[in-house]
Amino acid sequence: MTKTTNEEKEELKRCTIFLEEDQVEAIDELAKEFQKNLKQKWTRSAVVRVAVGNFLTNIKKMV
Repeated sequence: MTKTTNEEKEELKRCTIFLEEDQVEAIDELAKEFQKNLKQKWTRSAVVRVAVGNFLTNIKKMV
C-alpha cells in the first residue's frame, strides 16, 4: 500500500525535558556526527527522538 503525503508526515508535540550537561554535549556531538555521515541536517531534538524511540522499542513500549 502506498503512503500518502499526510501519512508520511511526522507529527511532533512540543515538550520540555531537563538533561545533564554531559548528556547535552553528547547529543550535540551525535548531531554533528550524523550530519557529517548522513549529509543531512540533524538537530538536538532529532537525536533525542531517535534515542527515546530506540529506548522505548527496547523495553517493548513501542513497536
